[in-house]
Amino acid sequence: MPFKLSATLRAHSSDVRAIVAPSDTLILSASRDSTAISWTKPSGSSFSPASTFRAGSRYINSVAYLPPTPEAPHGYIVTGGQDSIINIWSIESSREEPLYTLLGHSDNVCALHVSGDGTIISGSWDKTAKVWTNFQLVYDLAAHAQSVWAVVAIAGDEYLTGSADKTIKLWRQHKCLRTYHGHKDAVRSLALVPDIGFASGSNDSEITIWTFEGDVVHLLSAHTSFVYTLSILPNGDVASGGEDRSMRVWRDGECYQTLIHPAVSVWSVSTIPNGDIVTGASDGVVRIFSEAEERWASPEELKAFDDLVASQALPSQQVGDVKKSDLPGPEELNIPGRKPGEVKMIQNGAVTEAHQWDSMSHQWQKIGEVVDAGKEYDYVFDVDIQDGVPPLKLPYNVNENTFTAARRFLEKNDLPLSYIDQVAQFIEKNTGGVNLSGNDEYVDPFTGESRHRPSASSPSVPSPAGYSDPYTGESRYMAGATSPVTPPTASSSYSDPFTGRHVSDSTSAVPQSTASVIPVPKALSFKHANVSAMQGKLYQFDQALRSEISTSALAMYPDEIGHLEDTFTFLSQSTAGKSPTVKLTSAHVETVVQMLNRWPAAQRFPVIDLARLLSGSCADLIDYSTFFDALFRAADLSIETGSSSPSKAKETNVLLVFRTVANAFQEDAKIGDGVWIDKIFGILASVPYEKFTKGQRLALSTLLFNFSCMVLQKEVDAVLRAQHVRLISDVLRLERSDAEVVYRALVGLGNSLYAARKKATPFETATINILKTAVAELPARFKDARINEVVGEILILV
Repeated sequence: MPFKLSATLRAHSSDVRAIVAPSDTLILSASRDSTAISWTKPSGSSFSPASTFRAGSRYINSVAYLPPTPEAPHGYIVTGGQDSIINIWSIESSREEPLYTLLGHSDNVCALHVSGDGTIISGSWDKTAKVWTNFQLVYDLAAHAQSVWAVVAIAGDEYLTGSADKTIKLWRQHKCLRTYHGHKDAVRSLALVPDIGFASGSNDSEITIWTFEGDVVHLLSAHTSFVYTLSILPNGDVASGGEDRSMRVWRDGECYQTLIHPAVSVWSVSTIPNGDIVTGASDGVVRIFSEAEERWASPEELKAFDDLVASQALPSQQVGDVKKSDLPGPEELNIPGRKPGEVKMIQNGAVTEAHQWDSMSHQWQKIGEVVDAGKEYDYVFDVDIQDGVPPLKLPYNVNENTFTAARRFLEKNDLPLSYIDQVAQFIEKNTGGVNLSGNDEYVDPFTGESRHRPSASSPSVPSPAGYSDPYTGESRYMAGATSPVTPPTASSSYSDPFTGRHVSDSTSAVPQSTASVIPVPKALSFKHANVSAMQGKLYQFDQALRSEISTSALAMYPDEIGHLEDTFTFLSQSTAGKSPTVKLTSAHVETVVQMLNRWPAAQRFPVIDLARLLSGSCADLIDYSTFFDALFRAADLSIETGSSSPSKAKETNVLLVFRTVANAFQEDAKIGDGVWIDKIFGILASVPYEKFTKGQRLALSTLLFNFSCMVLQKEVDAVLRAQHVRLISDVLRLERSDAEVVYRALVGLGNSLYAARKKATPFETATINILKTAVAELPARFKDARINEVVGEILILV
């Protein structure tokens, strides 16, 4: 009989990373949600959660069962995870704290196994395996060059370990007896095969059956990606799970059955003594499969499971390149498959479907709908990103992940990944239930223009007359102005990477004001935000980190997720003008700092953007010294060497840090001892001005203006004031094209000079002479009445 779904167990809220089933009535599971659960099955009933075990807030990545003792008549649950600690509870215990805690590893404990006599062996990212007897360390197995991903206790002080260094080692006590070579990638799983030796699974997608002498008995090839887990059934069959969404059953060296899961990863499989198989997957669900018909789920549950599997979208890379026009129709499914697990694609109307041959039922099973098949797409949008340049083509298939399509489009056209939200939202908005022959309209995320439909002309929308600030979306800044200024047609244009606005930059003259401009006491801020998009992006990046073995330890911890949920709730309400229903603390800010210190550069920008909003909303909770130390490390302002330009991720990170500083430099900010400001000015002065992008220069000019508002209101140390005007002087001398950058810096200089005169704290003569020269040169470069007006006022002040 084939294996079919028997039960679906739901209680975990994240990936189920490890499973063990010591008896017909007990299953133990461990999850990235920081919990382990014991599932029990009373007589005549079904499995349900009995106890939940949690020792901290870090991921639990491994679990094992320790046989009963008088202290624990039902046995123990043993867990290991990111905190590098092995925790042991009595299964029937109601106490929250573990009975035993085993310390010794220095990194993630990713593998656990227990021998029949109760010996525990653990494997870790610290490149060691450790053997524990009576809850005490007895052997340290240190010979692997990389992480130890798999461990097995054999018998009589003998052990097997598998490592990311691609080798397997046989140990007696603490001595390595033999090293097995053969896998081409990390060894992820080991299992003892009675009367033969052992089985190993690897990231090379292969399963190898070995004798202990090193002979290869079988090489099992059917998985199409990493093999994470192995288990041996009572009849000697092998069960395996991996990154290709499948659990496979092997018999006599051949793939006997393939069970596709509605998840990306089947992280763990374990065999129940009655012959059933239990799996844990990336969708957070524990599932039991059985050959015994009396234990199969109801027909309704089986159909629901099959429908869930069939509804999954499959990347074309998983099934190979195809051309839609060459695919057969549904009639092809009348021809039986040649082997278990064979995948066949058909064209069913407009949908490309993947079907897999199930040799048990002698039927083709639909396992998903293929996206990115061939060169044909359900939608092809025109996207204008710059005036005078032909539009770019954005292709999309209806069953494709919108973020996948967005990333492909951005990478193909060398556009910043910071656009990914706008592109994905654009696709979602304009393909969900759209009638292709209708008149429904929508907005291009870059230009605001209408969708392009094949064989139809693209409508055009005139550019807005008013100038928009490319980084806040607001009108151009005019000191003392009450309404935005409308300049003539822009001389250049570009797209804001964060709002998606297509905005113009103008150096045209505007009417002069008869009133004096200086001083301007009100600071500017960068507080506009799409909080939900920011939250979605951050969680998307977190999921990407979780999905990769090499970065899973960098993903958010459960307590951090809780803090971020609070933070986004607070910001969503406050930016909407509502009274927040949650109260933030310094712990919420510390979560952001920790993520800044931990996350890779390419994924930092939503975290830095979150820091920007906190800087403008929760100044009283922030230790600015620690906060900005983390921010500037995250942005990495070090000067790039060579001729290549800085990465788009780095450009974005630096821009967002400058905006965060501007939000901190408000007129009511607490300067304290000024050390944090001194550090910021020192970092800014160390980078050549020409290295900054246009957006970075505008944000820099804004933060310098904002600091001048602080100078107007507070007593500021002379050293900080001198650093401040030197930075302004550099902007005025070196900026050659952007009048808005110069205007903001110029007003900031005017504020500082006004404060120096009013408070009788003059600058040194040498500094004044440098400033005079820089200011006097501006009218020749910029024919902007705003600039000329402020230049006149400053020359009077100096």
